[in-house]
Amino acid sequence: MAFEQSPDGPRRKGREEPPSTTPSKPVNAEPRVVILVIDGGGVGASDDHTQYGDPASVNSIRNAAAAAGGLSLPNLERLGLGWLTPVAGVTAANQPLACCARLREASNGKDSVTGHWEMMGVVIRHAFPTYPHGFPPELIERFESLIGRKTLGNEVASGTEIIERLGPRHLETGYPIVYTSADSVFQVAAHEEVVPLDVLWDWCAKARALLVPPHQVNRVIARPFVGRPGAFVRTAGRRDFAVPPPSPTVLDVLKTNGVRIIALGKIEDIFCGQGITEASRTADNVEGLRKTVEWLKRGTGGLCFTNLNDFDSKYGHRRDPDGYAKALVTLDRELEPLLEELRSGDRLLVTADHGCDPTAPGTDHTREFVPLLDYRPDATGAFLGNQESFGQVGSRVLESFGLAPVPQLVV
Repeated sequence: MAFEQSPDGPRRKGREEPPSTTPSKPVNAEPRVVILVIDGGGVGASDDHTQYGDPASVNSIRNAAAAAGGLSLPNLERLGLGWLTPVAGVTAANQPLACCARLREASNGKDSVTGHWEMMGVVIRHAFPTYPHGFPPELIERFESLIGRKTLGNEVASGTEIIERLGPRHLETGYPIVYTSADSVFQVAAHEEVVPLDVLWDWCAKARALLVPPHQVNRVIARPFVGRPGAFVRTAGRRDFAVPPPSPTVLDVLKTNGVRIIALGKIEDIFCGQGITEASRTADNVEGLRKTVEWLKRGTGGLCFTNLNDFDSKYGHRRDPDGYAKALVTLDRELEPLLEELRSGDRLLVTADHGCDPTAPGTDHTREFVPLLDYRPDATGAFLGNQESFGQVGSRVLESFGLAPVPQLVV
């Protein structure tokens, strides 16, 4: 079957013949929905990329695969990834198993909070504040007064770079490292042998209470690390202290209607626990994916909302296309047991919160379309082109539970 290229991605020529969709697996008594967020998994520059300082060439997944010389991603290929963007080694299957689309962000921003909130029905029009020249001295002084010691840094920086540069001074003084990025974040890094985790988390909670309008950043992030100079390593003790989302989000609607919601990875932090009934942190993508499969094996209904943060924190920000490409291969491998657990009535939504192109200049997120792979074992897949808003994700979740769409909140 021949294909042609359109502005929305590859499109098959000719008439489509949908395959049989007779379910071969038993129907669950209550729907089970999984959202997998490829954190930083963009599929091409958004129309407004220049407003965010990004070149037209940004495309996180495509560029990582190209840098690796091509990838074998059979499960993502079957779902329809190749329909969304050219990926070296991945074809556009004759009939994607999933309904697949590229989602255009409606919110003002390109960060995790903005992206995740929009998925759940909250559009950010008034961007959270950013600090390209560091935080005002009076804010830093107030933070130092709250924690009882001086700080280092107060600049825009890559987390791994500033830890390597200022880590030795931190070990000598005990002063935490404060830094930010192009995102609306106040980040505090400290060595676990110098500042115990509970103390670092307490400091970040104090910073969260301090940072109110007009300095209400969307996240305060604890960045613990270990090791010695020249070999510092960030740990899984990271915690995000986000601004509470306005209510009700799609999560609140689901919970009010008796739907159980488990949050894996940093989802609980992003939503401040709001609308969530159970949560578990994860050390890496593999743990997140395997905990998702464990949840499916329980056989209980509800929503499992999983963030796969390695793409962003370990590879995208560090501009490591090889690591990003290997993470895609790992994701595809771990999808196999997850797909095997899905039954008629279940739904898998694979998406992203923003781009983080590992081949782009700088170390910041990139303003991109994100993928939507909407797979249901008892439904026929199709290519849907470009669609408006990440809110498509939340609307499809509500549909699975027989709930009406909710109006988007615009803040």
